[in-house]
Amino acid sequence: MPATTIVPVALAILYQGDRVLMQLRDDYPHILYAGHWGLFGGHLEPEEAPLAGVQREVYEEIGYCPPHLTFFGEYGDCQVHRYIFTGPLTCELGTLVLNEGQGMDLVPYDSVVAGVHYAQTLAEDRPLGDIHQRILLDFFARFRRESRG
Repeated sequence: MPATTIVPVALAILYQGDRVLMQLRDDYPHILYAGHWGLFGGHLEPEEAPLAGVQREVYEEIGYCPPHLTFFGEYGDCQVHRYIFTGPLTCELGTLVLNEGQGMDLVPYDSVVAGVHYAQTLAEDRPLGDIHQRILLDFFARFRRESRG
């Protein structure tokens, strides 16, 4: 039985207050979390550092260069090892250019908790990817704890 290759990816939690920028992933059956809301980012190139990878991916996907990213943590499973970074989204949503996926939105905390968010481009609710929801719940738990002092 061949060994399973674990794919390294880097993802960004870009936030404005209690909202986080998420991508509505394409409905292609060959991708993980097809048709779900997920974080921007993607596969690392060979020998690419996670921070450089997430900066490259975010720029490729929405034309945005995050001015400051902080390492948040790592989340792994049998398929993917995820490096997570956080940073403020310092521009308006309307100035971003979506180059991958079928939509994007600033998803509020309540939608993250519910695990579902309305997709304007499709005029229907779509679920958050399970791992993306878990990462964001961890982020909000830490963010809210730190903001209380």
